[in-house]
Amino acid sequence: MTDFATRRRMMVDTQVRPSDVTEFPIIESMLTVPREKFVPVEKVEAAYSGDHVELWSGRHLLDARLFAKMLEVLDLTNDDLVLDIGAGLGYSSAVIARIAEAVIAVEDDEAQVAEAQSLLSDNHSDNVVFHTGSLADGAAEHGPYDVIIIQGGVEVVPAAIADQLKEGGRIACIFIEDALGTVRVGHKLEGEIAWRHAFNGTAPVLKGFEKATEFAL
Repeated sequence: MTDFATRRRMMVDTQVRPSDVTEFPIIESMLTVPREKFVPVEKVEAAYSGDHVELWSGRHLLDARLFAKMLEVLDLTNDDLVLDIGAGLGYSSAVIARIAEAVIAVEDDEAQVAEAQSLLSDNHSDNVVFHTGSLADGAAEHGPYDVIIIQGGVEVVPAAIADQLKEGGRIACIFIEDALGTVRVGHKLEGEIAWRHAFNGTAPVLKGFEKATEFAL
């Protein structure tokens, strides 16, 4: 029988800590939340591999290093309301929920949302609410948000998402340009998001976050 608790410690010790993630709440949460529970049953052996894990077509569980570093640059507090876009089966939301005040998780497939809600209930993540709808639309009715995190690559951030960030709030995205990826963190000041480079990282681009196709005459 696989010892997932040992694998979880190895993930933190070999993937997360060496990536300069030092905030105790992130370390503690990733040591606690059973990552293997939030992937399809046939993918459990890959849960701690150090790579993105495909959950279903178009959706991935981000590798632990990338996800942890995104949380670190967002500097989460226990007063934050967090919008978690592309939350998959709920792992990212379960981790964030142990740090923040509450999480609104967004997914677009009702069946997957139902499964995620069941998994989160089993994990006692009672401060996570799932919203079913287009990822690019976010969940305006629950906002505005102190923090927004997008669990996949983006070429552009839709205006609807930017509008849901509070003044003074933070957002982290994996921007993909010409197959290269960079994580940027943005702060909303006077209604505009000011972005800065945080570190390099890549992930498949989420549907609804692509640049509009330009047609040449």
